[in-house]
Formats: sequence, structure tokens, C-alpha cells
Amino acid sequence: MILYGSKSDVEFAEPARALLRELGVRFEERVASAHKTPDRLLEMLAEYERSGEELVYLTVVGRSNALSGMVDARVRHPVIACPVRMESFPFDIFSSLRMPRGVAPLVVADPEGAALAAAKILSLADRELGERVSRWQERRREEVLSADGEARKGWR
Repeated sequence: MILYGSKSDVEFAEPARALLRELGVRFEERVASAHKTPDRLLEMLAEYERSGEELVYLTVVGRSNALSGMVDARVRHPVIACPVRMESFPFDIFSSLRMPRGVAPLVVADPEGAALAAAKILSLADRELGERVSRWQERRREEVLSADGEARKGWR
């Protein structure tokens, strides 16, 4: 489940969506604000928590990251915060890292990395997904080995 703080955060998460699709992970996307629509956010979370599904919440949010903490405080499932980097202002990593005691969203700054972490967590209950993650990782290793071979040949 990818949860955006606003519509403007959607584009930043494209690498996450692409990886989840590549790995065959079904996901939904929603928009809610801890500041502007807290009641709707809490209703939404309650619906997902009642669903009985194994979930990982991926929160993608710029500026002040109240969303990730609020989600984590209200759900039993893992939450991964992926703070949006903004060109005009460096992303505020501290609002993602400095959570109150008892609130513990994970923080992964790269959207693809956040999706990979979510897939790995979900693979604990889904062996086939775990195998797809392993194959994906093997392809990344092969890319590095190939690049090394090219470097040794002088990038010909």
C-alpha cells in the first residue's frame, strides 16, 4: 500500500511502483494528509487493518513527515517512510528519523529501495515473492560483474 501525503508526491514514487510491478507485488495507492485530512486517514487505516491482509505501508511524503508517524502509531503492520526530495529545499530527513518513543517507521530515502524493503518483508509470508526478489537481486549482481568486466577491458 503506497500512501502519499499529496498528489505532488506521486511522481517521486515511480521507481517504487515500477519495482513492485516487476516483482508482481499487488499494491494500492491512496492520498491522505495527517495535517489536512486526519479523520479520513484514520478511517482508511482502520479499513486496511480490518482487511486481514498482510500489508506493508509505504508512505511517500514531502516536507514535514507527520504522515509516517501517524500511520505507524495506528497500525500493526510495518511502515516504510520514503521522504520526497525537493529541488528547492533538501528533504527533511529529521522529520522522518526523529519519531516519538513507541513510533517506529523504517526510513528508506530511495523509492526503489523502499519498495525492495517492502517486498522483502512481504516475502516472509510469500515464498514465491521471495524467489522473485532473489532473482531480481541476482540480476543486479550480474550487472555489476558485467560492468567490472567492461572496466577491465577499458570500457570498449
